Amino acid sequence: MRIVIRSQKIYVILGIQKPSHTFTKIHLKALRTDTTQLLFVLSFTVFMNTFGYAQDIPKTGLTVPPDQVKDTIAVPMVKVAELPINEKVQDTVKQDSVIPEQEFLTGKVDYKATDYVTINQKEEKIYLYNEAQIIYEDMQINAGIIVIDYNKNEVYAGRIKDSLGNFSQLPIFKQGTQVVEPDSIRFNFDTEKALVFNSRTEQSGFNIIGDITKKENDSVVFMSGGRFTTSDNLEDPEYYFQARKIKFVPKKKIVTGLTNMVIADVPTPIGLPFAFFPLTEKQTSGVILPSFGEQNNRGYFLQNGGYYFAISDYFDLAVLGDYYTNGSYALRSETNYAVRYKFRGNLSLRYEKNLNSERGFPDFSESSIYNIRWSHAQDTKSNPNSRFSAAVNLGSSQYYQQSINQLNVQNRYNNTLSSSISYSKTFRGEPQVNMSLTATHTQNSNTDEINMTLPTLQGSVSRMFPFAPKTGSKKGILQNINLQYNLRGENRINTTEEDFFTKEMFDNAISGFQHSVPISTNFKVLKYLSLTAGTNFQETWVFNTIDRFYDSTENEVVTESKKGFEAFRTYNFSTSLGTTLYGMFDFGKDKKIQAIRHVIRPSISYNINPAFDQFYDTYEVIDADGTTREEQFTKFEGSLFGTPSDRYSSTMGISVGNNIEAKVKAKDSTETEPRKITIFNNLNFSSAYNFAADSLRWSPMQVNGGTQLLNGKMSINFNATLDPYALDNNNRRIDEFNINNGGSLFRLTGANVTMNYSFDNESFSGDTRQDSRSQQESIRSGGRADDLFGKAQDFADSRFNDDEDDDDKEEKPTQLYNYKIPWNVRLAYSTTYSNSRRENEISSHSLMFSSNIELSPRWSVGLSSGWDLKNKGVTPTQLRLERDLLSWRMNFSYNIPSGQARNNTTWYFFIGIKSGVLSDIKYDQRRQPDRQL
Repeated sequence: MRIVIRSQKIYVILGIQKPSHTFTKIHLKALRTDTTQLLFVLSFTVFMNTFGYAQDIPKTGLTVPPDQVKDTIAVPMVKVAELPINEKVQDTVKQDSVIPEQEFLTGKVDYKATDYVTINQKEEKIYLYNEAQIIYEDMQINAGIIVIDYNKNEVYAGRIKDSLGNFSQLPIFKQGTQVVEPDSIRFNFDTEKALVFNSRTEQSGFNIIGDITKKENDSVVFMSGGRFTTSDNLEDPEYYFQARKIKFVPKKKIVTGLTNMVIADVPTPIGLPFAFFPLTEKQTSGVILPSFGEQNNRGYFLQNGGYYFAISDYFDLAVLGDYYTNGSYALRSETNYAVRYKFRGNLSLRYEKNLNSERGFPDFSESSIYNIRWSHAQDTKSNPNSRFSAAVNLGSSQYYQQSINQLNVQNRYNNTLSSSISYSKTFRGEPQVNMSLTATHTQNSNTDEINMTLPTLQGSVSRMFPFAPKTGSKKGILQNINLQYNLRGENRINTTEEDFFTKEMFDNAISGFQHSVPISTNFKVLKYLSLTAGTNFQETWVFNTIDRFYDSTENEVVTESKKGFEAFRTYNFSTSLGTTLYGMFDFGKDKKIQAIRHVIRPSISYNINPAFDQFYDTYEVIDADGTTREEQFTKFEGSLFGTPSDRYSSTMGISVGNNIEAKVKAKDSTETEPRKITIFNNLNFSSAYNFAADSLRWSPMQVNGGTQLLNGKMSINFNATLDPYALDNNNRRIDEFNINNGGSLFRLTGANVTMNYSFDNESFSGDTRQDSRSQQESIRSGGRADDLFGKAQDFADSRFNDDEDDDDKEEKPTQLYNYKIPWNVRLAYSTTYSNSRRENEISSHSLMFSSNIELSPRWSVGLSSGWDLKNKGVTPTQLRLERDLLSWRMNFSYNIPSGQARNNTTWYFFIGIKSGVLSDIKYDQRRQPDRQL
């Protein structure tokens, strides 16, 4: 190559000499060229020597006659390029007779630096200093200093020292998605091999540090003196695994030789002759290591071990099991599935075979329990006109009470299992038609009673206004007349756990349909009163009826069940009149209480229900003294939707709803607006009077209300039943007012008060963590949403670690004195009073609490307990301790049941690595509850 500068024009002449060898010779005869052009010439020369041959120069160029160029070395002319002026002339050489070698560098190389870029032609090197950067294809290097050796096609990157002698601007090597942060690096463009010193890189959750790293190619890396950890502090990790030799394939695996675990820079006896760690950015199948423990009546056990199947991006499966040395075992399968923007859900199947004591011992017993849980939710965006959902929790009534798995400890106080599966469809149009199909299940764990509907069919046609105008609003009685159609069909089953899904269960099922057509209208009366009048027609179809007669031979009443279609029709009339009254009591803006706002919603209703005697029959009964009397019955007794009424009723209902709020002067003088305080969210009174009744015409008055105190952190709800009638000596209601019988105006027959209060150190801000995994587990199992009975915990399962993925949690510096200790407390108080038959007793009375205290930035303690004020005993108690060990975590929980099982305490200790990559490196011990017969 030869560079000629004439008349402020730069000519570059390239030549090839056999054997194929690229060389450069520069003649600078036009010194009037400015510095910018000269630097460009030098850069261009280096670029051409390093990255290409003559045939790579664009075909557009300028031919220079040989007699105008004097060169000390005669070379054949190939191409000439003019910079920066581009003039088209014919090339003197159309084709090169020498076939060039294949290039190693196939892309453009970009480089830059902040301070300077120097080119040493003698050393054939380019120096880039301060914030240097070089980019070649998918490879990028940033460093304090970069040296490009274009003779060897190598790049060296390293650190630089600042004025204080400290190293800064460590190299950052990027290739594709791989990032390495070493002290220095050498990289060869031709072989794409690299030699890295003190490298740091992250691979699938692992932070890998190597003294010397050799990069063979894109897929294989060797390390000497390597360390790998999940700690975020690479300068001083809490723990790491030390290996003499490491080979890792990015995104696939890490294979090591002799590996030793080091904690706080202290080598431990925990070591392996070799180790294999799979690396993947996707979910992958693998073994789930079990937890080890011991139980008095079942011996040693392995719990929560199994295999995880990463079947696809939409579906996975975990098969888990427990085994005890006395022969007890448990199997569980858990699967999660999801399709974005369509649906998501999970399914859990659990089975336990529990053996208590040993075979042949007098206290030996065995039982089998199971549980099925299914949750499915459809995305609202998938189909707005149809929706499918499921929330299933069914199984053995005593599953949570008898289960010995740690995960079910908190749910053993659940008395009810319930399920619901529903599908709904909407047919748009005028009128709109809605259809739904639902299957429900309710199971009482105390009585083993199961109630199911398989299925429930519901349909409705939206309101139709036959006399409404086509345009404008509806006015008056006639235009507001509307009607609609509703359908409900059920197949109801009432059975026990013993007959569950047997022939007897389906034989006892009852089914039927009910059609209803409500017709109503509404209009204003005297401008401020709203009057609503309507009627409702119902037709009921049943498929199970009875026949009743007196058997004189057996001298008893016989009731026979019959199968077949029957129907009855009923109707009623109703009207209501209501309004809303607003009252304001203004005390002045200079007062502490500036105003009180009272909203009253009174309502009076009147209902007529005719008697449908035509659906009743009679039969004759002969008493012991020989007298004959008639008894009345209807063949629709025990039917799905009840029986038609045989009594005429004319009832007036009275109700008053209240809402009371106050405006209070703000304590903060900078606030311009007063604060609004709710005195009563609601305060409601209701009763009814039956004009057609012969006696006891007044119904008991129902009173209920609720309020919030202390900035809404304390909620209080109450209800009471007030009976105006007195009791006789046999504690039966009589047709005499209580006040006329020497008592008060009303007799309190029942009342209930509940109070919930949450507060913490941050001005009663409360605990904001409301959607933890343990809370979801409790809700799915039918338990409480709070932690007043403790938390569902399995420390070995990282999904129950609420803080593991908390990216918003700030790292606080360690302080010798923590002047601010975060804490929160949740209180729940409940009492129920019963006095319907002069019991005059408190049927239930308890105070429960849950508290969490952060003793230090990494120490937290939790306690859930309470006191049964009626039975004078402690409610179920759970003590929780947690220590955040940065990359590790330590947990301990202690559970104390209530009642006769108080001696059957359980505890659970766990310490392990947080990261899911090394979640199997753990130690845990637990004491399981003994089964109570």
